[in-house]
Amino acid sequence: MKNVGGTPRNGHCVPQTPQAVVHYFVDESGDPTLFSANGRVLVGTEGCSRFFMLGLLEVRDPNGLDARLADLRTRLLLDPYFQGVPSMHPDAGKTALAFHAKDDLPEVRREVFALLKEEEVRFFAVVRSKKVTASYVRSRNRMDPNYRYHPNELYDHLIRRLFRDRLHQSDRNLITFAARGKSDRTRALLEALEAARQRYSEKWGSSVDTSIEVVSSLSRDQGGLQAADYFLWALQRLYERGEDRFLRLVWPRCRLVHDVDDTRAAEYGVYYTKKTPPDAALLEGHPGI
Repeated sequence: MKNVGGTPRNGHCVPQTPQAVVHYFVDESGDPTLFSANGRVLVGTEGCSRFFMLGLLEVRDPNGLDARLADLRTRLLLDPYFQGVPSMHPDAGKTALAFHAKDDLPEVRREVFALLKEEEVRFFAVVRSKKVTASYVRSRNRMDPNYRYHPNELYDHLIRRLFRDRLHQSDRNLITFAARGKSDRTRALLEALEAARQRYSEKWGSSVDTSIEVVSSLSRDQGGLQAADYFLWALQRLYERGEDRFLRLVWPRCRLVHDVDDTRAAEYGVYYTKKTPPDAALLEGHPGI
């Protein structure tokens, strides 16, 4: 298969002059769970995704995006066409409170996608095959019986990959993560980001002293997180169901998707760029499926 995305240097990896402030919103799709309580591999079973992906949305105007999404939601809620639809009722805790692609009606998703493709945003993502990851964990267990996989391990690994060439591009990095469960993982996320920055410094032989500010938020409180969820949902539909029509709608706003485990052409995987989008045909025969 042709490596449609080029090399790791393609796109955003060359040092650049920092901007003043960059707003990033980070969400996940799928889940990092690999095994049951008794160690059985769950990947591919009902209710367990085959892929885990982490997405980053760079938003030029977060407040403006908030306002435009809120205005769209208000207009949809007032539209007689949606009257009586359960997911549009405030008590349902779904579309009436925030956009969430999995819960929204197809007609609602179409409106949100139409808005997002006109926004000044840039989407980046890293995709991992859970089948390949589970195989790696099994192999590591054979070499080190004391090793125990934890889902946060995969999440933090993707954080380092996602940000390894990003944190030098602004004086201030304002990073909002979608809240995960009840525990506050802000410290762990900062450590993962610092590790990414350190690796960048070692790679290029230059220090990076830009600031990193991390907050965790519910998606309903941040339009940027709702937008990131939509991009990830579109990417997930491609990988889990072979449907590429949703991703095509917003691909002009996508900058880079790194499929780590599609190693058919190169050991570092495939880099899909704005000019070379992934599609269902390209994923046929993917080693991680």
